[in-house]
Amino acid sequence: MQKYILAIDQGTTSTRAILFDKDSNMIAVAQKELENYYPQPGWVEQNANDIWASTVGVMIEAVAKAGIREEQIAAIGITNQRETSVVWDKQSGQPISFAIVWQSRQSDAYCVQLKQEGKEAWIREKTGLLLDPYFSASKLRFLLDHVEGAQQRAENGELLFGTMDSWLLWKLTKGKCHMTDVSNASRTMLMNLHTLDYDDELLKLWNIPRCMLPEIRDTSEVYGMCSGLFDVDIPIASLVGDQQAALFGQTCFAAGNVKNTYGTGCFLLMNTKEHIIHSQNGLLTSVGWRIGKKTDYVLEGSVFVAGAAIQWLRDGLQILKKSSESEERALAVDDSAGVYVVPSFTGLGAPYWKPKVKGAMFGLTRGTKQEHIIRATLEALAYQTNDVLNAMKEDSGLEIKRLQVDGGASLNNYLLQFQSDITQASVIRSTISETTALGAAYLAGLAVGYWRDQEEICSHFQASHEFVPNMEASQREELLTGWKRAIHAVMQF
Repeated sequence: MQKYILAIDQGTTSTRAILFDKDSNMIAVAQKELENYYPQPGWVEQNANDIWASTVGVMIEAVAKAGIREEQIAAIGITNQRETSVVWDKQSGQPISFAIVWQSRQSDAYCVQLKQEGKEAWIREKTGLLLDPYFSASKLRFLLDHVEGAQQRAENGELLFGTMDSWLLWKLTKGKCHMTDVSNASRTMLMNLHTLDYDDELLKLWNIPRCMLPEIRDTSEVYGMCSGLFDVDIPIASLVGDQQAALFGQTCFAAGNVKNTYGTGCFLLMNTKEHIIHSQNGLLTSVGWRIGKKTDYVLEGSVFVAGAAIQWLRDGLQILKKSSESEERALAVDDSAGVYVVPSFTGLGAPYWKPKVKGAMFGLTRGTKQEHIIRATLEALAYQTNDVLNAMKEDSGLEIKRLQVDGGASLNNYLLQFQSDITQASVIRSTISETTALGAAYLAGLAVGYWRDQEEICSHFQASHEFVPNMEASQREELLTGWKRAIHAVMQF
């Protein structure tokens, strides 16, 4: 009887379930959109019960679409939007409020205060993270402060905290398992990177009771059984943050392997194996995964606006009818005619970390056409990615010879060729676009013996296209000089 792995990809805008077979083929996909709530400017919230309902729905739909029997599911893997935080009642299983989404800035005041108290460097040394409301600790502090009686109830052991992996595991196991994995725990700002356990000094700083936190486990192991949803119990065998899942799905198992996901923003991760590298260039240090007590660490850099810049061309400037025509329009001109677009609409991320910077366009002349602006916007994605890759090289001392890519904008051949030219590295696009779900599936499959080891997984990797550098060094230097001038200009404005 053929078996399959069911991956749950719980994201910010939707929840998906994908069935994979032993050759990494997608057998069935089900997806449900999610609603985000914006109660105040800068605040982003979600209903955790809606996330749970969407998860149940897509799991059942995917199995039905595939036309398989439930006992053919060897294991379930879960990958999730990271840092999004929910607190729920241990007895009733009901959230005490809406979940605070990773993008939300509502807990910024706590971070500002701790910065003023000189705590940032100390926190960074312990956690590898910048002191920012992006991470879960300040979100949890906000919930405990703003829901009446929550702090006392938490101290009494009546409340539980979790990111979306913990929430779904708890629900799927009917409250038997309150756990997370090291990749997600490393994004809470409560876990010590060196001990891989919650840090007592950090818990005291944030005044968070340890009893409400999920137990930290390996990324690939059987945590418990999904029971009641299907007629048979199915092992839940991986929990992993979405970006780390994509790194695993791209088979970036060696030191110096890098992946870039061109989504709304760009998320770049470099595997640094057992080495914890504290960045001097504005990158974050996290856990990639832990398998059999062996830990791989990562350096991470985020570009805030990537695919969102293409959407801006379509919806804001209205010079594209649909995002997919950006490549054709960009190739209608020979070059960008000296135009540079810096799409820092929500500030600059790594390696600059200038949150108040606005976007800008440079080099406009009377001869500038829409096509030049479109081309320059695509090139901006490559320049920003190159800036993060240079920071990774400097921090790690490792050469980057190849870049594995996924995400919506990775379908744009012009972008990937320009990326290869600018970075002087091979850019490899995977045949399978759903590398995040695939990573969760691989990790779950390893835990139950569905796949033997990482070597077998590597044998399944298929590149749909490889882009190699094809630009004169002088032209590359000239283009990069122009980009540096543009970045410097927006930071002065």
